[in-house]
Amino acid sequence: MADISAKDVKALRDQTGAGMMECKGALVEADGDMEKAIEILRVKGAAKAAKRGDRAAAEGIVTSYVHSTQKIGVLVEINCETDFVARNDDFQEFAREIAVQIAATGPQYVSEEEIPEETKQAELRIYEEQASDKPENVRPKIAEGRLRKWFEEVTLLPQEHVNKDKHGGQTIEQMRQAIAHKTGENVQIGRFTRFQVGG
Repeated sequence: MADISAKDVKALRDQTGAGMMECKGALVEADGDMEKAIEILRVKGAAKAAKRGDRAAAEGIVTSYVHSTQKIGVLVEINCETDFVARNDDFQEFAREIAVQIAATGPQYVSEEEIPEETKQAELRIYEEQASDKPENVRPKIAEGRLRKWFEEVTLLPQEHVNKDKHGGQTIEQMRQAIAHKTGENVQIGRFTRFQVGG
C-alpha cells in the first residue's frame, strides 16, 4: 500500500476542492495514484459537490446548545449561501448536531488548516521527544502518527459524531458534505465557542 503524505492529500484537495478526509480516502483507494484518485472523487460526486466551496457562504445561523447539567454550553455559527436555506429545518438540525458534538468533545479548531504552524511544530517536537527511545528509522513515522491523532482530537471536521446510532459513524465533514449536497449550497462551519463551568 502506498504511503499517503499530507502533501499529496493537499495537492488533491487543491485540484478537486473535495474535503481532506475524502481526498485521503480516494488516495488510499487509488494506492497513491493522483489521476485515479481524482477519478474516484468524480465518481463519488465529492469533487462536484465541493466546487460549491468557491461560492460565498455569507448567510447562516448562530445556534446554541446547553447540556442538561447546565455546566457546558456552546454557541456555533453555521454558514450557507441564502437565507432560505438558513431557515430550512434540515440545515437547523445540522447546526444543532454540530453544537452537541462541540459540547461533547471540546475541539479547539474547526479544521487542521486553522491550527497555527508553530502549534503544530511544538506538538511534533513533543512526539519526536517521546519517540526518542525507539529505533531511529521509525521515529519520524511514530511522531507523525501521533500528530495525526492529535489533529483528530483537537479539530472538529474529522471527528465521528458522538451519536453513532443516529449518524452511523459519519464524521462531521461527511455530515457537512451531505447537508451541502442536500441543500445545493456551500455549507460551512464558521466559528464556535464552548463554555464550561470552572473550565
